[in-house]
Amino acid sequence: MHAVLAQQSGQSFSYASVPRPVPGPGEVLVGVRAAAITRDELTWPQKWPAVPSFEISGVVAEAGADAAGFAPGDQVYALLDFNGSGGAADYVPVPAARLAVKPTSVDHVAAASLPLAALTAWQALTDHAHLKTGQRVLVHGGAGGVGNYGVQLAAALGAEVVATASSNDADYVRSLGASLVLDYRTAWEAHVEPVDVVLDTVGGPVLDRSWQVIRGGGILVAVATPPPDGAAEAHGVRGDYFIVTPDQAQLTELARLVDAGTLRPQVGLTFPFSEAAAAFEALTSAHPRGKVVLTNG
Repeated sequence: MHAVLAQQSGQSFSYASVPRPVPGPGEVLVGVRAAAITRDELTWPQKWPAVPSFEISGVVAEAGADAAGFAPGDQVYALLDFNGSGGAADYVPVPAARLAVKPTSVDHVAAASLPLAALTAWQALTDHAHLKTGQRVLVHGGAGGVGNYGVQLAAALGAEVVATASSNDADYVRSLGASLVLDYRTAWEAHVEPVDVVLDTVGGPVLDRSWQVIRGGGILVAVATPPPDGAAEAHGVRGDYFIVTPDQAQLTELARLVDAGTLRPQVGLTFPFSEAAAAFEALTSAHPRGKVVLTNG
């Protein structure tokens, strides 16, 4: 089989022949059809070369011992363990407890755009912000990989959604469910009525300027960089930072929302596995709407 191999810090890539893995106890071997990539993931590996991509969609090829719930031919998707090997390979072993049946209404490319980005948005809004119907949410980076799902899911959960994005993306972000879209290059904070929740996917000065728009007792949930110590308390609000974790039940719920037409997967660009270098370059140079996805076959 073949896999994408990133050399030190992603300075070069190869598409090489590697041994086919064997699923261990409790694991399922998935034939990968599509694998999405994330802007900073090449800073994560502890050893090189590394296989990129931690969001996959594919077909079950083989089940290991004690891997219950899945059979060869099942169409599945998953968020992989960030400490393990990535999914840009013909086959990847995945713990059965982390797999979910992919949305039936979309193809593997669309399904691969969901696990990391949509799970991050879902966990931010539900597990951390405990978003309630009727609250106001500000989503930073509303056209980005996580931000677009933040806008859609906040709207689906009954919130009023405000988002920041480039002026070129304003209509796109409104189409996702935002009632107001503000150009991130302007003094957007002067035009935002107090919100209950900020979902910050950007960090830096954007995060620093967000405290003033959160009403007392509200929360800023950051997924790019942790809030500075003491900043939330100084403004009478809460601050939270987290890293997404795999969750089979939540992936199943996201698939249900996709099949119900409530959540629309957003794919920005696609590249074959053999063009992984161009795919990672596009993440920083093209600023695509939605996810960049590698395709296999």
